[in-house]
Amino acid sequence: MVSTEKLAQKHGCTPAQLALAWVLHQGDDVAPIPDNNLDSNIDAVRLKLTEEDLKEITAVVPLNEIAGSRTLDKLSHLTWKFANTPTKEKKTGS
Repeated sequence: MVSTEKLAQKHGCTPAQLALAWVLHQGDDVAPIPDNNLDSNIDAVRLKLTEEDLKEITAVVPLNEIAGSRTLDKLSHLTWKFANTPTKEKKTGS
């Protein structure tokens, strides 16, 4: 099987740039949140991937192996999902 490094070499970019380019090709309603390597990340926009390229990348890195939570398990108790929202107080007559 081809590695992500080999695929990146094939497209003349880094694996991170290839990943960002792949995300950008997923639709208009998807926006990657790049890290602090702005100059390098901008180059990902220049990558033009064909349908075959996208299939090849997806085959190398299956979605079910990379999908997951945005939050580390040990920090999940700090997220909004576990917030203790107080009940709304009912106003009594004036």
